[in-house]
Amino acid sequence: MSEEKSKSKRKFKISFRTILSVVTLLLIIYVVYENFDDIKEAIRHLGETNIFVLLLLIPEQLFMYYCCGQMFFSYMAAKKDAKKISAGTLMRVSLELNFVNHAVPAGGLGGLGYITWRLKPFGATAGQSSFMYVLRYIITICANQAQTIVAIIALLIAGGVPASGSWVIWVTALLSVGIIAAIAIVIVIASSKKRIAWFAKVITNSCNWLVEKLTLGHKKSVLDRKMVDKYLFDIHGDLTTARRNKKMLIRPILWGIMYSFLEIATYWIVAASLGYPQLLPQIMIGEAIGSVMGAIVPYGLYELGMAGIMVSLGVPVAIAGTVVLMTRVIVLASTIISGYGFYQHSISKIGRKEKAEIENDRA
Repeated sequence: MSEEKSKSKRKFKISFRTILSVVTLLLIIYVVYENFDDIKEAIRHLGETNIFVLLLLIPEQLFMYYCCGQMFFSYMAAKKDAKKISAGTLMRVSLELNFVNHAVPAGGLGGLGYITWRLKPFGATAGQSSFMYVLRYIITICANQAQTIVAIIALLIAGGVPASGSWVIWVTALLSVGIIAAIAIVIVIASSKKRIAWFAKVITNSCNWLVEKLTLGHKKSVLDRKMVDKYLFDIHGDLTTARRNKKMLIRPILWGIMYSFLEIATYWIVAASLGYPQLLPQIMIGEAIGSVMGAIVPYGLYELGMAGIMVSLGVPVAIAGTVVLMTRVIVLASTIISGYGFYQHSISKIGRKEKAEIENDRA
């Protein structure tokens, strides 16, 4: 009887890997299909670029992914019991995460789930991975807002803000206030076990109530209160550790600032290759506001919002559209090419540990 259960468990693990691989491949096909017109348009514009300037994207993108990985692993390395991570492994995990965030249109939730699983062998709990994931976004968003303020000041001094685009300054100011308020709320809740327990109770009850209503009472719950408590208390523990030892955050913050600058540099290199290097301030403002819009509405609004902000700041529609479109297609292509193979290799390991344990039990 136990042997039959072992066989069925092994089959389930194998079939799960297969299903995950097929679903990922279908998502890639869907993403390419949805962007096929943009891909053809970007190829058409390649003849207008300075190819030598455009090739700067290769080292720039690789270093950007390295910075992304360093935001996670430099924090982990600051812990006493941290495992040593090679530069190759760091780069690989970062490329995988970037691939998942682009292939799975889930507003970053897919990336959070994947990085939680991927960092587990390195000693990170689900709560710790989540803390690092949230920390990454907080660092990059704050860095983006700081760069945006610098860009606005530069445009105001140069007289580059048209009267019709003055509303962008107010939107940016409101976003900055909103982001600071949201970060403050998160820190306040995560700083107290009592507040975390209250928040866990609200989240658990709300989600379970919603699931029960949507399934017409067939499924009573989807979240377990004890698991939610453990998950959030892990985040609380890391936040407490970071507040006591603020030096742990120095390197992740510095890597995050570099990563944010390189995100903007991607668009700027494309603009420079088209002959418009002077668009850096407009790109900085558009990217910052577009990223916030993309976080609220996960799929497609990032680029649309960025191009719209650039047009409002006086950039011709054709130029703004071409820069954003070409960058989107180039990033999409590099993401799939650089990350899919590593991702596929990693998910092929799912269940191997369990399979080894089953074989040992049988022996």
